[in-house]
Amino acid sequence: MGSVPKHIAVILDGNGRWAKKRGMPRNFGHLKGAERVEEMCHVMADKGVEYFTVYAFSTENWSRPADEVSALMKLLKDYLKKSIKMATENDLCVRVIGDKSGLSAELQESIRQLEEVSKDNKKLKFTIALNYGGRDEIVRAVKKLSDSGVAPGDINAALIEENLDTWPYPDPDLLIRTSGEQRLSNFLLWQCAYSEFYFTDTAWPDFDEKELDKALEAYAARNRRFGGV
Repeated sequence: MGSVPKHIAVILDGNGRWAKKRGMPRNFGHLKGAERVEEMCHVMADKGVEYFTVYAFSTENWSRPADEVSALMKLLKDYLKKSIKMATENDLCVRVIGDKSGLSAELQESIRQLEEVSKDNKKLKFTIALNYGGRDEIVRAVKKLSDSGVAPGDINAALIEENLDTWPYPDPDLLIRTSGEQRLSNFLLWQCAYSEFYFTDTAWPDFDEKELDKALEAYAARNRRFGGV
């Protein structure tokens, strides 16, 4: 297969459209998407991937219909509680990034428990981007520097990076977006400066090991130059 990416990030797209094609409500697609995430954690680890980051809920997703947002929050709450057992049984270190202050107290507590229980696990570093936006993340990082007393003239790229939600994890080597869309949608804007992108028409609930192998084959054929010749 060639070189396996150390860090893979995925924009989990197409859950709602996948469900609609089957005559089911959008929330059914989100449920199947969550099940696929759990499955792919195992697949990623077996392939030798060390970091797996997923875009679960963006800062812009709050503008969706209220009933869909409510159902998503319930799904996330159930998923986070279930993840405590999953992380323990499968040696997964789970982190949640994004503006957690915008989430309910119950969700914040579930996140705290999950991160505490799994912090020393080593098989796979699994990150969930929740109430996350790349622009918001950069703004929050700069505000943290300002609040800590760093003079504007002393702010540099290294300091900003150290204050991003993803620190100290490495940047994604490969970004995958499912379901045919070809844009970042405000996901890991800083971190994906030199990531390789892979787009597929396959909706996330159908993205299985065979689909991942296609992405890995495409990645192995790339020549990563990081701005060089």
